[in-house]
Amino acid sequence: MQSALSQFQDAFVAALAERTAAPLAAWLPDGEAEPAGLSVYRNTIAKGCIDALAANFPTVASLVGDDWFRAAAALFARDNPPAGAALLAYGEGFADWLARFPPADDLPYLPAMARLDRMWTTALFAPEAEPLAAEAFALAPDVLAAARPRLHPSLAFAWFDRGLPGLWLAARAPEPGEMTLVDDPQGVLVVRPEDTVRSRQLDLAGFAFLDAIARDGASLGQAITAAAEADPAADLAALFAALIADGVFSGLAPGDPA
Repeated sequence: MQSALSQFQDAFVAALAERTAAPLAAWLPDGEAEPAGLSVYRNTIAKGCIDALAANFPTVASLVGDDWFRAAAALFARDNPPAGAALLAYGEGFADWLARFPPADDLPYLPAMARLDRMWTTALFAPEAEPLAAEAFALAPDVLAAARPRLHPSLAFAWFDRGLPGLWLAARAPEPGEMTLVDDPQGVLVVRPEDTVRSRQLDLAGFAFLDAIARDGASLGQAITAAAEADPAADLAALFAALIADGVFSGLAPGDPA
């Protein structure tokens, strides 16, 4: 059975989320429909949500400007209250929400920018894991090909049919230069193997390699085959070395060379 305090706390949270004092009716003096202090709590929570969204989606904020972003963020926060007190990763559904937000219809790249910002934030708060050094892959060729790698828990990657990753990376640069959206497809890789989130463009072979492992649990040999099929001209040795340097692997399970 809930205690009286627990019942009041649940009712208070409901009153904030539903923007009505009705859940608190049992605790209000007769004749009082809306406690004056309730709006203060609502405004404080709303500002916290808006500030959190601005911190978690800096690329979106920089592209649309502060006034547009904060107005949109206020609407999102009203319909999507936080599930807990911690707002460090708030905004899980923001990209999908922007895709349905009429004022963003003239900015078709905006949901993708939000998705990429979300990938960065997710990598930042992902579990810790020691990335594998190049020495871990110093195995006989047949043993290495049969081994099944474990991807780093912070790794996120995606493929886009336009050059949205390049636009996003340019917008997040310390000193953004000219930003252009090219029509060529591009991939992106985001990972935090140590203390800093790293992000870079990913070519089709690299995406196919990682996708084979993440989706199908492929061995290294199978992943290399997938990369070669995606781009027969790819430098597979350089691709593999770059991924090791990125720190995308956190484990290597032996396979059956036969």
